[in-house]
Parts: sequence; structure tokens; C-alpha cells
Amino acid sequence: MIKKNILVTGAAGFIGFHLCKRLCESGFHVIGLDNLNDYYEVFLKKMRLNKLGIIDEIKDNIKIESSLLPNFTFYKSDILDYSMLEKCVNENEINIIINLAAQAGVRHSLKYPHDYVSDNISGFLNILEVSRYSNIDHLIYASSSSVYGLNKNLPFSTQSPTDHPTSIYGASKKSNELFAHSYSHLYHLPTTGLRFFTVYGPYGRPDMALFLFLKAIINNKKLKVFNSGKMGRDFTYVDDIVNTIEKITLTIPKSNNDWNPIAPNPSSSSAPYKVYNIGNNHSVKLTDFIKELEDKVGIKAKLDLMPMQPGDVELTHADIDKTVEDFGYKPNTSVKDGIARFVDWYFKHQKVLEENGL
Repeated sequence: MIKKNILVTGAAGFIGFHLCKRLCESGFHVIGLDNLNDYYEVFLKKMRLNKLGIIDEIKDNIKIESSLLPNFTFYKSDILDYSMLEKCVNENEINIIINLAAQAGVRHSLKYPHDYVSDNISGFLNILEVSRYSNIDHLIYASSSSVYGLNKNLPFSTQSPTDHPTSIYGASKKSNELFAHSYSHLYHLPTTGLRFFTVYGPYGRPDMALFLFLKAIINNKKLKVFNSGKMGRDFTYVDDIVNTIEKITLTIPKSNNDWNPIAPNPSSSSAPYKVYNIGNNHSVKLTDFIKELEDKVGIKAKLDLMPMQPGDVELTHADIDKTVEDFGYKPNTSVKDGIARFVDWYFKHQKVLEENGL
């Protein structure tokens, strides 16, 4: 197999960190890029980078070589800086771009919608433009289960419409898919969108449920449980996510010659365009998720039952049949095992995490 030069944006993020590590271990040459914004504690992002061997002082737009991984380099830069993005792609002879850089958070998007237009739409447009002009072989980008919005036809299928998002975040991810298709159609840029379903695991984001729930339980505080606990999520362990991305990386989408414009399938096209669900194919009740966490730490949680929050949905459940068919994708991490691994990681690093506001 010909090893490729891969640019991973959002490399200091949760999924980005795990993906960079995996791709490097598999022999790819990986260039990571991240702006290290302060949406949550930057310490956690630097902690991830340290595990990738980025231990020198991090300066803007300066290439840093890993001290641990000979095939990993890092830039602190922003995808909104087109000239720097172009320089990074061309100087490193990038063949594949995996765009994970985005402003995350459904609830945050209700208060700060401009951040999502800037980072998730304008930033993604820069990714598309540099991919087009640099003749990138394959652009892979993060979408989200949030695009399904008001759709209650479970499990969520990539062949179902996604025209009614319930949050600005979901709308921004839907726009990514639309922009990607336009570039695939107009410029024959091969693009693959990945709709992630509630990713969790070690080094996870501190604003996500598992991190928040664990901290509340061990500090004897109440867990905020929305919709009175009548919620279900397709929790997907991060290793299952990155295993699949690695398989997808060198699988360049082609035009679907059987695509029917009279009855269009939204997940493919006459252009080199694909969209996949990356989930666990199993919706877990939030109360059952909490019970697994209680069993692991040996402490009973105190629940603060609250109403449904704006922008939220009651259930998510991924139909992954096409992902299984095309890539042999089979998530094999149970919620019990995934929670246990996260808790073990947290307790191992608890002191330094708490000292840094996490």
C-alpha cells in the first residue's frame, strides 16, 4: 500500500488526537493542524498533543516535529487562515485531508451562532477550496447525527432526508454535506462525509455527558438529566470511530452510475460523493448509561430530572448497514467496557485534570 501524506485538522481535538495516533501507528505521514481555541480548557488539548510528542513551545504557524512519532508534525493554525492552510497543504505534499476542525456543541450554538457560521461553514469552504486547487485525492470530513433533527424514523438511515435540523450546529453540519456535494459535482473532488453518533472515551471532551456525569458523581453533586431521563443515545466508543476512518481513508468514492435523479439517494450521487453513519447501531437509555457508570465507580448518582433542552432530540440510533457493507465496520466496544476505560483514564489523571480546571 502506498503511504499517503494526510492532513488532519482539529488534531488536538478528541477524535482528531486518537485518529492522528492511529494513522501514525499505521505508517501514514500525518500533519496535524489545530487552532487550540478555548471552547474548553486548552490544557486538555495540550495534554493530547503531548501524547503525540508535541512537547516544545507551540507558536502560531510554526511547524513542530513530534519527539515520539517520526511521522507526525503539528501546526498551530486556523482553517480560517486560507494562506496558511494552502501553505501547509502544498509544502507537505498532502494527498488526503481529514477535516475534523469545527466549533462543537449543540447548546453552545444556541448562544453563539456566529461561531458556527464562521468555523463550520466559512472554515469548511476554505478546506474545499484548498482541496480543489491542490488536487487532493480524497477529502473526508466530520458531519454529525445532529443533521437528522426532527426525523423520528429510527434507526437513522443515510437514505433518509435531513432537511429539519433542530440546532444551528446541526444546520452547519448539514451545510457541510451540501457544500461537499457541490464541489464533488462541479470539480470532481472526491468527498466522504461521516455522521458521528455521540462519541466517548479517554481524553473525551469535558462538556460531554460522560465527563460531566463522572465529575458530578465523584463530587456528590446532582447530574442534570434532561427530558426526565427519557433519552437514548447511540454511544460510540472512539476506537471504533478511528478504526473506521482509517479504513475509509484510502477508499476514494466514485460516481454512482446507478444513481437515479428521479428518486435520488441522499447518501451517494452521480458525483464522487458519499455519506456514512458511524455509530454503534444501538440506542442506549441515558438512565442505563448512568447505571453502568454507577456500577464502575461504586457510587449512586443523584439525578436532577430536567425538561428537554432546546436543540436536543429524544433518541439517536444509527443504521450502519452501508458502512458495514462497504468497510466491514463492526463496532465491538460495549458501553460497559467503554465507560470502564474512560473512568480508568480519568482516575489515572484526576489530579492534574482537576488542577487545570477539568
